[in-house]
Amino acid sequence: MTQKIEIKNLEQSHFDQLLSTMEKAYRSWDGSMWKRETIDLLIKKFPLGQFVIFADGIVVGSAFSIIVDYDQFSDNHTYKQITGNYTFSTHTEDGNVLYGVEVFVHPDYRGLRLGRRLYDARKELCEKLNLQAIIFGGRIPNYHEHSQEYGPKEYIQKVKLKEIYDPVLSFQLSNDFHVKKVLKNYLPEDKQSEEYATLLQWDNVYYTPPTKIGEKIRKTVRIGLVQWKMRVFNSIDELFQQVEHFVDAIAAYKADFAVFPEYFNAPLMHEFNQMKEADAMRAMAQFTQRIKEKFSEFAVSYNVNIIAGSMPLYENNSLKNVGYLCHRNGKIDSYEKIHITPDEVKYWGLEGGEMLQTYDTDAGKIGILICYDVEFPELPRLLANEGMQILFVPFLTDTQNAYMRVRTCAQARAIENECFVAITGSVGNLPQVENFDLNYSQSAVFTPSDFAFPSNGIKSEATANTEMILLADVDLKLLDELHSYGSVRNLKDRRPDFYTLKRNRKV
Repeated sequence: MTQKIEIKNLEQSHFDQLLSTMEKAYRSWDGSMWKRETIDLLIKKFPLGQFVIFADGIVVGSAFSIIVDYDQFSDNHTYKQITGNYTFSTHTEDGNVLYGVEVFVHPDYRGLRLGRRLYDARKELCEKLNLQAIIFGGRIPNYHEHSQEYGPKEYIQKVKLKEIYDPVLSFQLSNDFHVKKVLKNYLPEDKQSEEYATLLQWDNVYYTPPTKIGEKIRKTVRIGLVQWKMRVFNSIDELFQQVEHFVDAIAAYKADFAVFPEYFNAPLMHEFNQMKEADAMRAMAQFTQRIKEKFSEFAVSYNVNIIAGSMPLYENNSLKNVGYLCHRNGKIDSYEKIHITPDEVKYWGLEGGEMLQTYDTDAGKIGILICYDVEFPELPRLLANEGMQILFVPFLTDTQNAYMRVRTCAQARAIENECFVAITGSVGNLPQVENFDLNYSQSAVFTPSDFAFPSNGIKSEATANTEMILLADVDLKLLDELHSYGSVRNLKDRRPDFYTLKRNRKV
Protein backbone atom coordinates (compact mmCIF):
# COMPACT_ATOMS: atom_id res chain seq x y z
CA MET A 1 0.00 0.00 0.00
CA THR A 2 1.39 3.39 -1.01
CA GLN A 3 2.28 5.52 1.98
CA LYS A 4 3.67 8.74 0.54
CA ILE A 5 2.94 10.78 -2.59
CA GLU A 6 5.20 13.70 -3.57
CA ILE A 7 5.29 16.10 -6.53
CA LYS A 8 8.56 17.80 -7.40
CA ASN A 9 10.07 19.63 -10.34
CA LEU A 10 11.65 17.23 -12.77
CA GLU A 11 15.45 16.95 -12.72
CA GLN A 12 17.88 15.28 -15.12
CA SER A 13 18.74 12.68 -12.48
CA HIS A 14 15.16 11.38 -12.61
CA PHE A 15 15.41 10.25 -16.25
CA ASP A 16 16.23 6.57 -15.74
CA GLN A 17 13.22 6.03 -13.50
CA LEU A 18 11.14 8.22 -15.82
CA LEU A 19 12.06 6.02 -18.78
CA SER A 20 10.86 2.90 -16.97
CA THR A 21 7.53 4.56 -16.22
CA MET A 22 7.18 5.75 -19.83
CA GLU A 23 7.68 2.23 -21.13
CA LYS A 24 4.78 1.03 -18.99
CA ALA A 25 2.54 4.03 -19.70
CA TYR A 26 3.11 3.98 -23.49
CA ARG A 27 2.60 0.26 -23.93
CA SER A 28 -0.23 0.76 -26.45
CA TRP A 29 1.25 3.87 -28.06
CA ASP A 30 2.96 3.63 -31.47
CA GLY A 31 4.75 6.96 -31.12
CA SER A 32 8.32 7.27 -30.00
CA MET A 33 9.44 7.63 -26.36
CA TRP A 34 10.72 10.86 -24.89
CA LYS A 35 14.49 11.02 -25.24
CA ARG A 36 16.91 12.21 -22.59
CA GLU A 37 18.06 15.18 -24.66
CA THR A 38 14.43 16.31 -25.15
CA ILE A 39 13.74 16.11 -21.43
CA ASP A 40 16.96 18.03 -20.73
CA LEU A 41 15.85 20.71 -23.20
CA LEU A 42 12.47 21.13 -21.45
CA ILE A 43 14.13 21.38 -18.06
CA LYS A 44 16.58 23.94 -19.37
CA LYS A 45 13.93 26.11 -21.02
CA PHE A 46 11.24 25.96 -18.33
CA PRO A 47 12.20 24.06 -15.16
CA LEU A 48 9.08 25.21 -13.24
CA GLY A 49 6.79 23.67 -15.85
CA GLN A 50 8.10 20.11 -15.60
CA PHE A 51 6.68 17.96 -12.81
CA VAL A 52 7.45 14.46 -11.60
CA ILE A 53 5.37 12.51 -9.09
CA PHE A 54 6.74 9.95 -6.65
CA ALA A 55 4.97 7.11 -4.86
CA ASP A 56 7.07 5.95 -1.92
CA GLY A 57 10.16 7.40 -3.60
CA ILE A 58 9.53 5.80 -7.01
CA VAL A 59 8.87 7.92 -10.11
CA VAL A 60 5.39 6.94 -11.29
CA GLY A 61 4.31 9.84 -13.48
CA SER A 62 5.19 13.18 -14.99
CA ALA A 63 3.73 16.29 -16.64
CA PHE A 64 5.50 18.60 -19.10
CA SER A 65 4.44 22.09 -20.17
CA ILE A 66 5.64 25.30 -21.79
CA ILE A 67 4.44 28.90 -21.91
CA VAL A 68 3.31 30.18 -25.30
CA ASP A 69 1.99 33.44 -26.68
CA TYR A 70 -1.27 31.88 -27.78
CA ASP A 71 -2.23 34.94 -29.81
CA GLN A 72 0.37 33.80 -32.36
CA PHE A 73 -1.41 30.48 -32.88
CA SER A 74 -4.91 29.67 -34.04
CA ASP A 75 -7.04 26.99 -32.45
CA ASN A 76 -6.30 24.87 -35.52
CA HIS A 77 -2.64 24.32 -34.67
CA THR A 78 -0.93 20.93 -34.59
CA TYR A 79 1.30 19.54 -31.87
CA LYS A 80 4.27 20.01 -34.17
CA GLN A 81 3.46 23.68 -34.70
CA ILE A 82 2.80 24.55 -31.06
CA THR A 83 6.08 22.94 -29.95
CA GLY A 84 8.18 24.55 -32.70
CA ASN A 85 8.81 21.24 -34.50
CA TYR A 86 9.50 19.57 -31.12
CA THR A 87 12.27 22.07 -30.27
CA PHE A 88 10.08 24.07 -27.83
CA SER A 89 11.32 27.26 -29.43
CA THR A 90 7.75 28.53 -29.00
CA HIS A 91 8.26 28.74 -25.23
CA THR A 92 8.40 32.34 -24.03
CA GLU A 93 8.31 33.82 -20.54
CA ASP A 94 6.19 36.64 -21.98
CA GLY A 95 3.44 34.27 -23.10
CA ASN A 96 -0.13 34.17 -21.80
CA VAL A 97 -1.00 30.46 -21.80
CA LEU A 98 0.46 27.41 -20.08
CA TYR A 99 0.47 24.78 -22.81
CA GLY A 100 0.35 21.14 -21.76
CA VAL A 101 2.92 19.09 -23.65
CA GLU A 102 2.46 15.70 -21.97
CA VAL A 103 1.06 13.87 -18.95
CA PHE A 104 1.58 10.20 -18.20
CA VAL A 105 1.16 7.90 -15.19
CA HIS A 106 2.39 4.37 -14.56
CA PRO A 107 -0.62 2.07 -15.12
CA ASP A 108 -0.01 0.19 -11.85
CA TYR A 109 -0.59 3.43 -9.89
CA ARG A 110 -3.65 4.81 -11.65
CA GLY A 111 -5.98 4.35 -8.69
CA LEU A 112 -4.22 7.00 -6.59
CA ARG A 113 -5.51 10.10 -8.43
CA LEU A 114 -1.96 10.90 -9.54
CA GLY A 115 -3.10 12.45 -12.80
CA ARG A 116 -5.41 14.79 -10.92
CA ARG A 117 -2.52 15.83 -8.66
CA LEU A 118 -0.36 16.61 -11.68
CA TYR A 119 -3.16 18.66 -13.23
CA ASP A 120 -3.63 20.51 -9.93
CA ALA A 121 0.10 21.29 -9.89
CA ARG A 122 -0.25 22.80 -13.35
CA LYS A 123 -3.25 24.86 -12.24
CA GLU A 124 -1.32 26.20 -9.25
CA LEU A 125 1.56 27.13 -11.55
CA CYS A 126 -0.81 28.85 -13.97
CA GLU A 127 -2.25 30.93 -11.13
CA LYS A 128 1.18 31.68 -9.66
CA LEU A 129 2.50 32.93 -13.01
CA ASN A 130 -0.74 34.86 -13.71
CA LEU A 131 -1.39 33.15 -17.02
CA GLN A 132 -4.81 33.26 -18.67
CA ALA A 133 -5.38 29.55 -19.14
CA ILE A 134 -4.06 26.03 -19.58
CA ILE A 135 -4.57 24.68 -23.10
CA PHE A 136 -3.54 21.41 -24.73
CA GLY A 137 -4.56 18.90 -27.33
CA GLY A 138 -5.98 15.70 -25.89
CA ARG A 139 -6.11 12.25 -27.44
CA ILE A 140 -9.37 10.28 -27.67
CA PRO A 141 -7.87 6.78 -27.67
CA ASN A 142 -11.15 4.86 -27.58
CA TYR A 143 -12.53 6.65 -30.63
CA HIS A 144 -11.38 3.92 -33.01
CA GLU A 145 -13.84 1.56 -31.33
CA HIS A 146 -16.79 3.85 -32.18
CA SER A 147 -15.70 5.69 -35.35
CA GLN A 148 -17.93 3.57 -37.61
CA GLU A 149 -20.96 4.69 -35.61
CA TYR A 150 -20.14 8.26 -34.56
CA GLY A 151 -18.26 11.22 -35.89
CA PRO A 152 -15.72 12.84 -33.52
CA LYS A 153 -18.18 15.53 -32.33
CA GLU A 154 -20.86 12.94 -31.56
CA TYR A 155 -18.28 10.80 -29.78
CA ILE A 156 -17.17 13.72 -27.59
CA GLN A 157 -20.79 14.46 -26.70
CA LYS A 158 -21.36 10.82 -25.77
CA VAL A 159 -18.31 10.97 -23.50
CA LYS A 160 -19.61 14.17 -21.90
CA LEU A 161 -22.92 12.46 -21.19
CA LYS A 162 -21.03 9.45 -19.77
CA GLU A 163 -22.59 7.16 -22.36
CA ILE A 164 -19.08 6.27 -23.52
CA TYR A 165 -15.93 6.10 -21.41
CA ASP A 166 -12.68 7.43 -22.85
CA PRO A 167 -9.66 7.05 -20.52
CA VAL A 168 -8.20 10.40 -21.54
CA LEU A 169 -11.17 12.66 -22.35
CA SER A 170 -13.33 11.44 -19.46
CA PHE A 171 -10.49 12.22 -17.07
CA GLN A 172 -9.88 15.67 -18.53
CA LEU A 173 -13.53 16.65 -18.37
CA SER A 174 -13.69 15.60 -14.74
CA ASN A 175 -10.81 18.01 -14.03
CA ASP A 176 -12.73 21.13 -15.14
CA PHE A 177 -11.34 21.29 -18.67
CA HIS A 178 -13.76 22.11 -21.45
CA VAL A 179 -13.53 21.15 -25.11
CA LYS A 180 -12.94 24.18 -27.35
CA LYS A 181 -13.01 22.32 -30.64
CA VAL A 182 -12.08 19.15 -32.51
CA LEU A 183 -8.61 19.06 -34.09
CA LYS A 184 -7.65 17.05 -37.16
CA ASN A 185 -4.10 15.75 -37.73
CA TYR A 186 -2.98 17.04 -34.33
CA LEU A 187 -0.89 13.89 -33.81
CA PRO A 188 -0.70 12.11 -37.19
CA GLU A 189 0.78 8.99 -35.59
CA ASP A 190 -2.19 8.61 -33.19
CA LYS A 191 -4.03 5.72 -34.86
CA GLN A 192 -6.28 5.02 -31.87
CA SER A 193 -7.75 8.52 -32.06
CA GLU A 194 -7.77 8.24 -35.87
CA GLU A 195 -5.70 11.43 -35.92
CA TYR A 196 -8.41 13.43 -34.13
CA ALA A 197 -7.87 15.29 -30.88
CA THR A 198 -9.76 17.61 -28.59
CA LEU A 199 -8.50 21.11 -27.89
CA LEU A 200 -9.06 21.52 -24.15
CA GLN A 201 -8.90 24.61 -21.96
CA TRP A 202 -8.97 25.46 -18.25
CA ASP A 203 -9.45 29.16 -17.48
CA ASN A 204 -7.57 30.83 -14.64
CA VAL A 205 -10.32 32.77 -12.85
CA TYR A 206 -7.65 34.65 -10.88
CA TYR A 207 -5.95 36.00 -13.99
CA THR A 208 -5.34 39.75 -13.83
CA PRO A 209 -4.64 41.48 -17.16
CA PRO A 210 -1.57 43.71 -17.29
CA THR A 211 -2.44 47.20 -16.10
CA LYS A 212 -1.69 50.45 -17.81
CA ILE A 213 0.42 53.02 -16.01
CA GLY A 214 -1.69 54.62 -13.29
CA GLU A 215 -4.50 52.08 -13.71
CA LYS A 216 -5.60 50.17 -10.62
CA ILE A 217 -7.36 46.83 -10.50
CA ARG A 218 -9.56 46.58 -7.41
CA LYS A 219 -10.85 43.32 -6.04
CA THR A 220 -12.01 44.35 -2.58
CA VAL A 221 -14.62 47.07 -2.98
CA ARG A 222 -16.01 49.22 -0.17
CA ILE A 223 -19.62 50.31 -0.48
CA GLY A 224 -21.20 53.16 1.48
CA LEU A 225 -25.02 53.20 1.55
CA VAL A 226 -26.83 56.32 2.71
CA GLN A 227 -30.04 55.51 4.57
CA TRP A 228 -31.43 58.99 4.06
CA LYS A 229 -33.90 60.70 6.37
CA MET A 230 -36.61 62.70 4.68
CA ARG A 231 -36.80 66.21 6.15
CA VAL A 232 -37.96 69.59 4.92
CA PHE A 233 -35.18 71.76 3.44
CA ASN A 234 -35.66 75.48 3.04
CA SER A 235 -33.48 75.52 -0.07
CA ILE A 236 -31.56 73.27 -2.43
CA ASP A 237 -28.35 74.47 -0.79
CA GLU A 238 -29.52 72.96 2.52
CA LEU A 239 -30.09 69.66 0.72
CA PHE A 240 -26.58 69.85 -0.74
CA GLN A 241 -25.19 70.50 2.72
CA GLN A 242 -26.74 67.27 4.01
CA VAL A 243 -25.59 65.36 0.92
CA GLU A 244 -22.03 66.61 1.35
CA HIS A 245 -22.06 65.54 5.00
CA PHE A 246 -22.71 61.93 3.96
CA VAL A 247 -20.29 62.00 1.01
CA ASP A 248 -17.56 63.38 3.27
CA ALA A 249 -18.18 60.69 5.89
CA ILE A 250 -18.19 57.86 3.35
CA ALA A 251 -15.06 59.18 1.63
CA ALA A 252 -13.30 59.38 5.00
CA TYR A 253 -13.67 55.57 5.20
CA LYS A 254 -12.05 55.32 1.74
CA ALA A 255 -15.15 53.83 0.19
CA ASP A 256 -15.38 53.23 -3.55
CA PHE A 257 -19.10 54.00 -3.84
CA ALA A 258 -21.52 56.32 -2.07
CA VAL A 259 -25.13 55.39 -2.84
CA PHE A 260 -28.23 57.56 -2.31
CA PRO A 261 -31.88 56.41 -2.42
CA GLU A 262 -34.58 56.85 -5.04
CA TYR A 263 -36.21 60.30 -4.88
CA PHE A 264 -33.89 61.40 -2.07
CA ASN A 265 -34.59 64.96 -3.28
CA ALA A 266 -38.34 64.65 -2.56
CA PRO A 267 -38.18 67.33 0.19
CA LEU A 268 -37.72 69.92 -2.57
CA MET A 269 -41.27 69.15 -3.69
CA HIS A 270 -42.50 70.94 -0.55
CA GLU A 271 -42.04 74.21 -2.41
CA PHE A 272 -44.68 73.16 -4.96
CA ASN A 273 -47.24 71.73 -2.60
CA GLN A 274 -49.93 74.11 -3.85
CA MET A 275 -49.76 72.51 -7.31
CA LYS A 276 -51.38 69.34 -8.54
CA GLU A 277 -49.19 66.29 -7.90
CA ALA A 278 -48.23 65.81 -11.57
CA ASP A 279 -47.37 69.48 -11.97
CA ALA A 280 -45.38 69.51 -8.72
CA MET A 281 -43.23 66.61 -9.91
CA ARG A 282 -42.51 68.38 -13.19
CA ALA A 283 -41.65 71.53 -11.30
CA MET A 284 -39.24 69.62 -9.08
CA ALA A 285 -37.49 68.39 -12.23
CA GLN A 286 -36.03 71.89 -12.67
CA PHE A 287 -33.45 71.02 -9.98
CA THR A 288 -32.21 67.82 -11.65
CA GLN A 289 -29.49 69.33 -13.81
CA ARG A 290 -28.08 71.29 -10.89
CA ILE A 291 -28.16 68.22 -8.63
CA LYS A 292 -26.32 66.16 -11.26
CA GLU A 293 -23.58 68.78 -11.56
CA LYS A 294 -23.22 69.10 -7.79
CA PHE A 295 -22.95 65.36 -7.28
CA SER A 296 -20.28 65.15 -9.96
CA GLU A 297 -18.39 67.93 -8.20
CA PHE A 298 -18.58 65.99 -4.91
CA ALA A 299 -17.45 62.75 -6.62
CA VAL A 300 -14.29 64.38 -7.91
CA SER A 301 -13.45 66.45 -4.84
CA TYR A 302 -14.06 63.61 -2.36
CA ASN A 303 -12.61 60.89 -4.63
CA VAL A 304 -15.59 58.53 -4.45
CA ASN A 305 -17.96 57.21 -7.11
CA ILE A 306 -21.49 58.44 -6.34
CA ILE A 307 -24.73 56.76 -7.36
CA ALA A 308 -27.10 59.69 -7.09
CA GLY A 309 -30.29 57.79 -6.31
CA SER A 310 -32.98 59.00 -8.69
CA MET A 311 -34.95 62.14 -9.49
CA PRO A 312 -37.49 63.34 -12.05
CA LEU A 313 -36.32 64.43 -15.49
CA TYR A 314 -38.76 66.30 -17.73
CA GLU A 315 -37.66 66.53 -21.36
CA ASN A 316 -39.57 66.64 -24.64
CA ASN A 317 -42.91 66.51 -22.80
CA SER A 318 -41.88 63.24 -21.18
CA LEU A 319 -41.40 62.71 -17.44
CA LYS A 320 -39.01 59.95 -16.39
CA ASN A 321 -37.39 58.70 -13.20
CA VAL A 322 -33.63 58.88 -13.77
CA GLY A 323 -30.37 58.79 -11.85
CA TYR A 324 -26.70 59.51 -12.40
CA LEU A 325 -23.49 57.59 -11.81
CA CYS A 326 -20.90 60.25 -11.07
CA HIS A 327 -17.45 58.73 -11.43
CA ARG A 328 -14.62 60.14 -9.34
CA ASN A 329 -12.70 60.93 -12.52
CA GLY A 330 -15.43 63.36 -13.60
CA LYS A 331 -17.30 61.14 -16.03
CA ILE A 332 -21.11 61.06 -15.68
CA ASP A 333 -23.35 58.17 -16.76
CA SER A 334 -27.14 58.09 -16.53
CA TYR A 335 -29.68 55.34 -15.90
CA GLU A 336 -33.47 55.18 -16.06
CA LYS A 337 -36.25 53.38 -14.27
CA ILE A 338 -37.66 50.88 -16.76
CA HIS A 339 -40.76 49.70 -14.89
CA ILE A 340 -43.00 52.40 -13.47
CA THR A 341 -45.26 51.57 -10.52
CA PRO A 342 -49.01 52.08 -10.82
CA ASP A 343 -48.87 55.03 -8.37
CA GLU A 344 -46.10 56.74 -10.35
CA VAL A 345 -48.31 56.56 -13.42
CA LYS A 346 -51.51 57.49 -11.59
CA TYR A 347 -50.28 60.51 -9.63
CA TRP A 348 -47.37 61.85 -11.68
CA GLY A 349 -47.77 60.51 -15.20
CA LEU A 350 -44.29 59.01 -15.37
CA GLU A 351 -43.12 56.99 -18.37
CA GLY A 352 -40.84 53.98 -18.37
CA GLY A 353 -37.25 54.41 -19.51
CA GLU A 354 -35.38 52.70 -22.33
CA MET A 355 -31.84 52.55 -20.92
CA LEU A 356 -30.29 49.37 -19.52
CA GLN A 357 -26.54 48.78 -19.40
CA THR A 358 -23.57 47.86 -17.25
CA TYR A 359 -21.00 50.47 -16.25
CA ASP A 360 -17.25 49.99 -16.11
CA THR A 361 -15.84 51.68 -13.01
CA ASP A 362 -12.46 51.69 -11.29
CA ALA A 363 -13.98 49.28 -8.76
CA GLY A 364 -15.59 46.70 -11.02
CA LYS A 365 -18.42 46.33 -13.52
CA ILE A 366 -21.71 47.42 -12.00
CA GLY A 367 -25.40 47.63 -12.81
CA ILE A 368 -27.99 50.04 -11.41
CA LEU A 369 -31.73 49.41 -11.22
CA ILE A 370 -34.25 51.70 -9.55
CA CYS A 371 -36.58 50.15 -6.98
CA TYR A 372 -39.44 48.35 -8.81
CA ASP A 373 -37.05 47.23 -11.58
CA VAL A 374 -35.34 44.71 -9.28
CA GLU A 375 -38.66 42.85 -9.00
CA PHE A 376 -38.32 41.83 -12.65
CA PRO A 377 -35.60 39.14 -12.89
CA GLU A 378 -35.06 39.65 -16.62
CA LEU A 379 -33.26 42.96 -16.17
CA PRO A 380 -30.56 41.79 -13.71
CA ARG A 381 -30.03 38.65 -15.82
CA LEU A 382 -29.36 40.75 -18.90
CA LEU A 383 -26.83 42.75 -16.87
CA ALA A 384 -25.28 39.55 -15.50
CA ASN A 385 -24.83 38.36 -19.08
CA GLU A 386 -22.67 41.47 -19.59
CA GLY A 387 -20.46 40.63 -16.60
CA MET A 388 -22.08 42.66 -13.82
CA GLN A 389 -20.36 42.13 -10.44
CA ILE A 390 -22.34 44.52 -8.20
CA LEU A 391 -25.95 45.55 -8.63
CA PHE A 392 -27.01 48.78 -6.91
CA VAL A 393 -30.70 49.35 -6.18
CA PRO A 394 -31.76 52.79 -4.87
CA PHE A 395 -35.39 52.46 -3.74
CA LEU A 396 -38.26 54.26 -2.05
CA THR A 397 -40.92 52.31 -0.12
CA ASP A 398 -43.59 53.60 2.21
CA THR A 399 -44.63 50.43 4.05
CA GLN A 400 -42.86 47.37 5.35
CA ASN A 401 -44.57 44.99 2.94
CA ALA A 402 -43.51 47.20 0.01
CA TYR A 403 -39.98 47.16 1.35
CA MET A 404 -40.03 43.36 1.68
CA ARG A 405 -40.88 43.00 -1.99
CA VAL A 406 -37.77 44.97 -2.92
CA ARG A 407 -35.57 43.24 -0.35
CA THR A 408 -36.65 39.69 -1.14
CA CYS A 409 -36.32 40.16 -4.88
CA ALA A 410 -32.91 41.83 -4.47
CA GLN A 411 -31.62 38.90 -2.44
CA ALA A 412 -32.91 36.47 -5.07
CA ARG A 413 -31.08 38.45 -7.77
CA ALA A 414 -27.80 38.07 -5.84
CA ILE A 415 -28.18 34.29 -5.77
CA GLU A 416 -29.36 33.66 -9.31
CA ASN A 417 -26.89 36.08 -10.91
CA GLU A 418 -23.90 35.27 -8.66
CA CYS A 419 -23.28 38.91 -7.82
CA PHE A 420 -23.44 41.32 -4.91
CA VAL A 421 -26.60 43.45 -4.57
CA ALA A 422 -26.68 46.67 -2.51
CA ILE A 423 -29.99 48.37 -1.73
CA THR A 424 -30.71 51.62 0.07
CA GLY A 425 -33.81 53.70 0.74
CA SER A 426 -35.17 56.59 2.80
CA VAL A 427 -36.66 56.77 6.28
CA GLY A 428 -38.73 59.36 8.12
CA ASN A 429 -41.80 61.37 7.18
CA LEU A 430 -42.68 64.31 4.97
CA PRO A 431 -46.19 65.11 6.19
CA GLN A 432 -46.62 68.10 3.88
CA VAL A 433 -45.55 66.37 0.66
CA GLU A 434 -48.07 64.16 -1.15
CA ASN A 435 -46.96 60.54 -1.85
CA PHE A 436 -43.72 60.99 0.11
CA ASP A 437 -45.33 61.30 3.52
CA LEU A 438 -44.23 57.83 4.80
CA ASN A 439 -40.91 56.07 4.24
CA TYR A 440 -39.56 52.71 5.39
CA SER A 441 -36.06 51.33 4.77
CA GLN A 442 -33.47 48.89 5.94
CA SER A 443 -30.45 49.21 3.67
CA ALA A 444 -28.48 46.02 3.05
CA VAL A 445 -25.79 44.29 1.00
CA PHE A 446 -26.66 40.78 -0.22
CA THR A 447 -24.31 38.05 -1.42
CA PRO A 448 -24.58 34.81 -3.36
CA SER A 449 -25.31 31.73 -1.27
CA ASP A 450 -22.28 29.47 -1.02
CA PHE A 451 -19.55 28.51 1.44
CA ALA A 452 -17.38 31.59 0.82
CA PHE A 453 -20.24 33.92 1.74
CA PRO A 454 -22.34 34.51 4.87
CA SER A 455 -24.67 31.57 5.49
CA ASN A 456 -27.74 33.82 5.34
CA GLY A 457 -26.60 35.65 2.20
CA ILE A 458 -26.44 39.01 4.00
CA LYS A 459 -23.10 40.77 4.07
CA SER A 460 -24.39 43.69 6.15
CA GLU A 461 -27.64 45.51 6.94
CA ALA A 462 -28.60 48.79 8.54
CA THR A 463 -30.82 49.40 11.52
CA ALA A 464 -34.35 49.67 10.17
CA ASN A 465 -35.89 53.15 9.91
CA THR A 466 -32.83 54.97 11.28
CA GLU A 467 -30.81 57.56 9.43
CA MET A 468 -27.29 56.17 9.07
CA ILE A 469 -24.49 55.08 6.79
CA LEU A 470 -23.96 51.37 6.10
CA LEU A 471 -20.41 50.43 5.07
CA ALA A 472 -19.55 47.01 3.67
CA ASP A 473 -16.59 45.43 1.88
CA VAL A 474 -17.23 42.95 -0.93
CA ASP A 475 -14.56 40.71 -2.42
CA LEU A 476 -14.89 40.39 -6.20
CA LYS A 477 -12.39 37.51 -6.24
CA LEU A 478 -14.99 35.39 -4.48
CA LEU A 479 -17.30 35.89 -7.45
CA ASP A 480 -14.60 34.72 -9.86
CA GLU A 481 -14.17 31.56 -7.82
CA LEU A 482 -17.92 31.01 -7.45
CA HIS A 483 -18.53 31.18 -11.21
CA SER A 484 -16.20 28.21 -11.78
CA TYR A 485 -16.14 26.23 -8.54
CA GLY A 486 -19.39 26.98 -6.70
CA SER A 487 -21.49 24.21 -5.17
CA VAL A 488 -24.02 25.18 -7.83
CA ARG A 489 -23.34 27.43 -10.79
CA ASN A 490 -26.47 29.33 -11.75
CA LEU A 491 -24.82 31.19 -14.60
CA LYS A 492 -22.93 28.29 -16.14
CA ASP A 493 -25.74 25.77 -15.74
CA ARG A 494 -28.32 27.72 -17.70
CA ARG A 495 -29.87 25.86 -20.65
CA PRO A 496 -29.57 28.13 -23.70
CA ASP A 497 -30.47 25.09 -25.80
CA PHE A 498 -33.86 25.10 -24.05
CA TYR A 499 -34.56 28.80 -23.38
CA THR A 500 -33.08 32.22 -24.11
CA LEU A 501 -33.38 35.79 -22.85
CA LYS A 502 -32.75 38.66 -25.23
CA ARG A 503 -33.46 42.35 -25.65
CA ASN A 504 -36.04 43.35 -28.21
CA ARG A 505 -34.19 46.61 -28.67
CA LYS A 506 -31.14 48.34 -27.25
CA VAL A 507 -30.99 52.09 -26.99
